[in-house]
Amino acid sequence: MKKHIAKAMALLMALTMVLLVSGCSRSYPTKNVTAPDTDGWKTNYTWVFCHGLSGWGSYDDQYERLPYWGMFNGNALLALNDMGFDCYAASVDPQGSAWDRACELYAQLTGTRVDYGKVHSEKHVHQRYGEDFTGRALIKKWSAEDKINLVGHSFGGATTRLLIELMTNGSEEEMAATKKDDISPLFTGGKGDWIYSVTSLAAPHNGTTAYNTPEGFDESLTAWQKLNAKMLGRFTSGAAGDAGYPRTADDYAHHDLQIDYALELNETIGTYDNLWYFSVPCNATVKQEDGTWFPDKKLMETTMINGGIKMGKTVGKTKGGFEFDKKWLPNDGLVNTISATAPFNAPSKLFDPAKSKLAAVKPGVWNVFPTYIGDHMSVSGGLTHRNDVLPLYLSFMNTVNQLDPDALGKGKNTNTPNWLADLNLKPVEDKDAA
Repeated sequence: MKKHIAKAMALLMALTMVLLVSGCSRSYPTKNVTAPDTDGWKTNYTWVFCHGLSGWGSYDDQYERLPYWGMFNGNALLALNDMGFDCYAASVDPQGSAWDRACELYAQLTGTRVDYGKVHSEKHVHQRYGEDFTGRALIKKWSAEDKINLVGHSFGGATTRLLIELMTNGSEEEMAATKKDDISPLFTGGKGDWIYSVTSLAAPHNGTTAYNTPEGFDESLTAWQKLNAKMLGRFTSGAAGDAGYPRTADDYAHHDLQIDYALELNETIGTYDNLWYFSVPCNATVKQEDGTWFPDKKLMETTMINGGIKMGKTVGKTKGGFEFDKKWLPNDGLVNTISATAPFNAPSKLFDPAKSKLAAVKPGVWNVFPTYIGDHMSVSGGLTHRNDVLPLYLSFMNTVNQLDPDALGKGKNTNTPNWLADLNLKPVEDKDAA
C-alpha cells in the first residue's frame, strides 16, 4: 500500500511545528471581512469542525499554539464565534479509520467514553473502549431540538458522513451482538435528526489516486523538491501496520482512502433528505497542452508537488476494476478534484452562493460549491502558503443559517441504486440555480 498521503501530511505537520517558532497570532484578522447579516438567519445551530488525516483539534495541546482551523492566520473559529456563530473543533484519531473516528467524534459530542463497538473491536483486534470524555463534552447540548452542523476537512468528510449514517440507522451487526444495556446509543440509530447539515472541504469522498501513482520522484522535480519528497519517510514511524498500533490494516485511514475501499464505504452510507449537504472541491493544478495537469507552484505546498504532478497525469484501473480517467487528473496535491465533489452514488448539483438563488439548494442532495482554487491545506488556512479562509467559511455557514428548516424531508435515502452502471462523474447544472 502506498503511503503518499500519510507521508505528505506527516511532513506538512512536522514543518508546521517547526514554523511555530515564528509565532502565531491567535487573533484572526477580520477587518477585511464583512460580518454576516444575522437578521436573515432562520437557524443558528452549533458548528462542529472535524479535521483530516494527521490533523488535530481543541482536545490536543498543539491546537492552542496553532489552530488547525485558520493555521498561521489565527483561530478562525474564534473569529466566527465573534460574528455570532457557535463553533467547536473536534479531535479524532489522526490516522484512524472512518469508523473509529466517527465513534470518537460521537463520544466527544456526548461527553461519554469512546465505544468502538463489540463486533468492530473484536474484528479489528483492538480495545473496545477508548478515551473517556465524561464531564468534558465538546459542546453544551445535542438533541433533535439542539441540532448541529458538521464540517469535515479531507478525511473528516468520511468521518462526518459515517457519523450521520450511524446516528440515523445504527449498526445491525452491533445491535445483533450486543446486549441492550451494553450497547452504545450510537449503534442503535434513530437520531439522524440531531444533525442539520454537513459540509465537506477537499474531502476524498471516492478515494484518491495518490495510492495508484508510480513510486519515486517525477522526472520534472527540482533538487529542492526531491529533497522535500525524500524527507517524507522520516516522519512516518507511526504509520499503519507498525508495531505499537495493534489493529488490523483495514482499520486505518490509509485503507478507507483507497478508491476501491472508499467506494465500498459509500455503499454503506446513505444521503438523507432531512439534511443539507454541501461540498467544496479544490484544485491547485493547471491543464497542460498534452492534457495532463501540473501543479501551480504558487498555490501548492512544495511537499505536495511530487504527488500533485503524478496524480495529474496518471490514469488507469484500480485492483477492484474501477477505471479512473482524465477527469481524475485535476487535483489539490492530495485529493482529486472530482472525488471531492460528492460521493458518486449520491445525487449532486452545482451551487454558487454568489450567483444562485437560495431556493436552488436542495436537501438530500450534495450542493457542490465552485471549485476552490488552492491546494489541499488552503481550506484550512494553508501552511507556507497562507490563505484567508473566513470568506469561504462565511459563504457556506451563512447559506446554511439562511435555509428554511421546513423544507427538509422526513429522512428518505436519496442515493442512486446501481450507480456504477450509469456513471456521470460531474454534478449537473440545476435549471433553478441561475
